[in-house]
Amino acid sequence: MKEERLRWILPIARKEVRLKDAAKICPHGKRTLERWAALYTRHGEEGLEPKSTRPKTHPKETPIRVKERVLELRRATKLCALKLSWELQEEGVKLHPRTIGKFLKQEGLTRRYRVRRIKYKYVKAPLRQGELVEIDVKYVPERIEGKRYYQYTAIDVASRWRYLAAYEVQANEYSIEFLKEVMRRFPYPIKAVKTDNHSTFTNRGSGYSKSSDPLHPRLHALDLFCQEQGIEHYLIDPGKPAQNGTVERSHRSDQESFYEQVSFASFEELRYKLRLWNMYYNDLKHCGLHGRTPNQMIESFKV
Repeated sequence: MKEERLRWILPIARKEVRLKDAAKICPHGKRTLERWAALYTRHGEEGLEPKSTRPKTHPKETPIRVKERVLELRRATKLCALKLSWELQEEGVKLHPRTIGKFLKQEGLTRRYRVRRIKYKYVKAPLRQGELVEIDVKYVPERIEGKRYYQYTAIDVASRWRYLAAYEVQANEYSIEFLKEVMRRFPYPIKAVKTDNHSTFTNRGSGYSKSSDPLHPRLHALDLFCQEQGIEHYLIDPGKPAQNGTVERSHRSDQESFYEQVSFASFEELRYKLRLWNMYYNDLKHCGLHGRTPNQMIESFKV
């Protein structure tokens, strides 16, 4: 761009051509040539270096103390821009989530995805509390005293209310015991549960093919219990964890905000800290709930 400006200005500066004659064929216009000529006369070739016309200040610019507070909250809590706007609103500061996102991007604090995610499109119907509870099992990432443990998770799709429990093994009896405890703690009747196709939840992957009567396969113990309680048991399609997306998303929160931040010396310590984390999660504001907490959703339904 500097070379382009010099190409037009140098003949004028050397008096080889008049400015008004050059303006007749110059695509940039006469006033632009006058401005370039003045800059060349005053500063030489350096004056023709292109410079940003963006204003350095703005009358409605966000105060620096607010920007620093946004970055401080982000580093301390790892919350997204929307949740940060809610936190600032409680402090009396109104700031749009997109503005907060801009600050985070400028400081390199945004999440960078290296793998393109596959998005599945499903029809979403509004649910009431207890109409559908997703259940899944997560491995506790680190072994405790050389032993592997398992986290059972149940989450109500409508309210995002969760219950977590740690067990020493994955077994049919623990699946039923866990569901019984969820039914006891959840304040509304559970009408349906949804799980994956693991053998602790269903016989679809093993028992069906071994059944002597394929048209009437042997039912899983969890299926029999659900029938007794009048609960529908839905299964996701094999290899499609996105169909159990609510509980899978909560497992990511467990990994990032709990297991990567907390250590355990024993199984009892794991169960105790997991209970505290579950209480904190149910009082946490959710984007999917438009800034409300699972406990608030439960209470609002009671009214």
